[in-house]
Order: sequence, then C-alpha cells, then structure tokens
Amino acid sequence: MDLLALADFNDVARHGGVGRAARVTGRPKATLSRRVRQLEDALGVRLFERGGHELRLTEEGRELQEQTQSLLEHIDEVGDTLRQGIRTPRGRLRISAPVLFGQRGLGRIAADYALAYPQVQLEVVAEDRFVHPVDDDFDLVIRANPDPSTELAGRCFLRDTLVAVAAPSLPRPARPRDLPVPVVTLPRAPSEATWQLHRTRSTLTVATRNVLRLSSMAMIHDAVLAGAGAAAMPRSLVQADIDAGRLVDWGRLAGRPIEVWALYPSHRHVSARVSAFVQLLVDRFENASPSAFARLASAPSPGHR
Repeated sequence: MDLLALADFNDVARHGGVGRAARVTGRPKATLSRRVRQLEDALGVRLFERGGHELRLTEEGRELQEQTQSLLEHIDEVGDTLRQGIRTPRGRLRISAPVLFGQRGLGRIAADYALAYPQVQLEVVAEDRFVHPVDDDFDLVIRANPDPSTELAGRCFLRDTLVAVAAPSLPRPARPRDLPVPVVTLPRAPSEATWQLHRTRSTLTVATRNVLRLSSMAMIHDAVLAGAGAAAMPRSLVQADIDAGRLVDWGRLAGRPIEVWALYPSHRHVSARVSAFVQLLVDRFENASPSAFARLASAPSPGHR
C-alpha cells in the first residue's frame, strides 16, 4: 500500500473534503484527488461517496481511516524522534590532533564540549603521525596545511604564520654574513637552509645548520626553550613564551601561511556531534586569529587561578 496515498486519504477524510485538505496541507487539490483514486483502484473499493457538496466516507473508508490514522501518527512520531536525534549531538566522537596543539588548550575546548553535550563520548588522541580518518577510525582530524583531497572536507579555523624563535641565550643574527645559526627541525628538514626573516623595517637572509632533529613540535619547543638552537614555529604556539621573555622573536619567515583545518570524510553525512565540535573550534578561534589561540594556550587552568 502506498503510504503517501494513504496519508493523503486520511487528510481528505479528516478535513471532510479535498478542498479543505488542500488548504490545510498545502497540497494541490488535483494531487489529493488523484492519490485517493489511485488508492481506491489499488484496494478495489470505494472510499468516498462523491455526491453533494462534500465527500462522505463509505463503510470501507471509515474502517480504513480507523485502522490507519493512528499508524500514520506513530510513523510521524518516529520520524520526529529520528530527526531530533540527528540534531542532538550524541554517540562516540573520536578526534586526532597534533601533540603540541593538543597540549596547548585543546583539553579546555574538549572539556567545554563534554559539558555542553553530555550524550557524546568524546575521545581526543594527540599524536604527530599521519592518520587516515577512515582507516584509523577517526571522526575528525586536525591538520596544519593539509594537501588538497577529494576524500576529506572540513573548515579552516586557524590561520597562522611561522616565526623564528630562540632562547635569549642564543645570539640573534644581525648581518647576513653572520655564521650559520644552529636550528632544531623536524626529521625531514634539510641539513642546511636559508631563512628570510621579515622584521619591522627590514628583511634579513640567515644561513642555518641543523643541530638537532626531533619528531614532534612539542619536543622542538622544549629543545628551543633549553637553548639548543632556533626553530621556525607557529606564532600562536610561542607568543606566550615571547611575551614572557622565555623566547625571542627573530622575525617572521617568508613562505606559505599556516592554515589549521578540522577535517572529516567527505563521503559521510556530517553528524551533529562533528558539526558541533567544528563550530566550537570556529567560535573559540575568533576570526581564525592566532592571537585567540595564544590567549587560550597561556590561560591558567582553573586550579591555578
């Protein structure tokens, strides 16, 4: 039995005619009449007496309405429940994030999310290895400057720049002919490289030599604080150290800006729990500004206020 035709029949029966049902439901009169006749043809019975100014139910029509009206109402209730479930974040949400990003305020964001959406079982895994959302069973991954992909969709929530920083004990280069400065880098970085440092009123070309390779930005950050060498790091991650005098800003590095994205598989329907977390990131990082992340990273935890 055609459920749409059955619903149209019930509307016509409940409102006492095709015209009244059309005005209430917004469906065309011709469509309602056609669907009722199709239902009569399928059942092989007349459902309405079509004489006079209004339709009257036949005995078979009254029986059909009595037997199906509550069923259709129940179907509507089930649909409303499912739609409400889709709109309300619930279920498991598993997120992958870089280690240093995870250590610099993501815990606070995760706590805010958990308090706002208690029906979500949130898990955040901080690691610097490259993960695939589907293969590694993540609903959302946070990446800096991701390669273009048709498999992933998402939103940029933070735009940043690279700056060269070092501990105050490391002499800041002043001239291009100064000796190559020691730097701490990720494993795949070249042994020697040239930095173009943009300062307020000048640009300085600096030669570098690699003295230490570390596999995560968190370890690079610790090594730079300890004075092992300079490093190119996102401003948002080191601004608090610069403001506190723990690190010295040598200048902005030329090159591609950093964009941090929240990504999810493009072939999936975006769940309410994923959408809510992405929106929380966008709201927290006002205008995708690195200063917003710097404030978040440097804010004391509630227990230390």
